[in-house]
Amino acid sequence: MNIALTPKEKLFETAARLFYQRGYRAIGVDTIASESGIGKMTLYRHYPSKDDLIVAFLKQSDQEFWEYFERSTKDAPTPREKLIAFFEALQNYVISPACYGCPFINIATEYPEVEYAGHQVALAHKQAVRQRFQQLAQETGASQPEKLANALFLIMDGAYMAARMFGASPNSPAVDVAEAARQLIDAYCMMNQ
Repeated sequence: MNIALTPKEKLFETAARLFYQRGYRAIGVDTIASESGIGKMTLYRHYPSKDDLIVAFLKQSDQEFWEYFERSTKDAPTPREKLIAFFEALQNYVISPACYGCPFINIATEYPEVEYAGHQVALAHKQAVRQRFQQLAQETGASQPEKLANALFLIMDGAYMAARMFGASPNSPAVDVAEAARQLIDAYCMMNQ
C-alpha cells in the first residue's frame, strides 16, 4: 500500500535528497518547491527559512545515523566486534551509489562559520560519534582509548570524503576502510598486552 506524503513530508524528502546529493548552497527554495511540486508559500509555512529546513534535515540525519549504528552493531557480542561491524557496514555504504559523503561534513564545508545553526548540529553529531568510539575503545581494553577513538573518527570521515570524491568507483580508497579500522583496533589492543 502506497501512503501519500503530506506536503510537509514531500518538501522534506525532496530537500533532503537535493541537499545530500547536490549540496546545501547549490539548492534554493525555488528548486525545492519546483521538484517537490509544493508551492513556496507552503514551504515557508512549514519551514520559515532554508536554514530551518537544513537544520531539520541534519537532525533527521543524526537520528538515522544512530539507528544505522545500532542496526549494524546489534549482533556483535563484544565492543571490539561492534567497532569492526560498524566499519564493515560503513564500507558497504561508502562504496555504494547511494552514498554522497557525510551530510555533517558537507554542511561544515559549505558553512564553516561555527555559530551557524547547521554547523552546530554537525559538531554535536561528530562529538557524539567520537564519544561513542571512545566508550567502545575503553570497553575493548585498548591502551589510549581516546587516541584510538580519534583515529577511528578520522578513518570514518576519510571514508565519507572518499565516497564524495570517488563515488562508487572500485578505485575508491574507501574499499579498505574496514580492514584499516580492524588493524588499528588490534594495534591499540595489543599495546595493552
